[in-house]
Amino acid sequence: MSRRDRLRAQTSAEIKAIALKLMADGGPDAISLRAIAREMGMTAGAIYSYFATRDDLITTLIGDVYTSAVDAAEAARDAVPETEPGGRILAWAQAMREWALANPEGFRLIYGDPVPGYRPPDGGPGSQAEARACAGLVGLVAAAWPAVQARRSGDRAYDWADFDPDLVAHVREDFPDLPPAGIAMTLRVWGRMHGLMALEIYGHLRTLIHDPADVYRDEMHDLIASLGLTT
Repeated sequence: MSRRDRLRAQTSAEIKAIALKLMADGGPDAISLRAIAREMGMTAGAIYSYFATRDDLITTLIGDVYTSAVDAAEAARDAVPETEPGGRILAWAQAMREWALANPEGFRLIYGDPVPGYRPPDGGPGSQAEARACAGLVGLVAAAWPAVQARRSGDRAYDWADFDPDLVAHVREDFPDLPPAGIAMTLRVWGRMHGLMALEIYGHLRTLIHDPADVYRDEMHDLIASLGLTT
């Protein structure tokens, strides 16, 4: 990489970091190229040479942030043998929490309030990372499904028509043995993983408990046990 390319990459990274800071300080609506230019001492024209529009910047940010989160979760999951589905669920959940704590602004960007006026492009980097995250979660449930069936045989029945057609198409292609109830279980697993995490990131647990890590771990152990698994 040439010196010019390195400087451009550094400036681009600084632009994205300031965008996340502006969002943390003023909410999603605070992200603007002109505000970032002021923070950096750049002219508006100069910053537009990096990102043509605010939406281009947000698209890149979402892609970077989401990819970072999924990379962390997948790496943690893959460090646990496939013969331990409960351990892989726990590893994914803990990695996501640790990533969120290290990147609270990024967590808010991809899981919080939408940026006003922003329309994500079809098939953009954020969509690709989101698809990876979805496939990862469904894969965790699919690996656990024999135990889930044995433990939760009385659960409500679901039909493919209960879910988004695009989601169904991907699940049926990637996990052909997983029934519709598997999608419902994936959503429930996701909800429990992210519930306490979101409360922590948004500061709602700050005055209630000194270290939420133990509560989160207990919640994940309870989730895993409810699926008929161990860690």
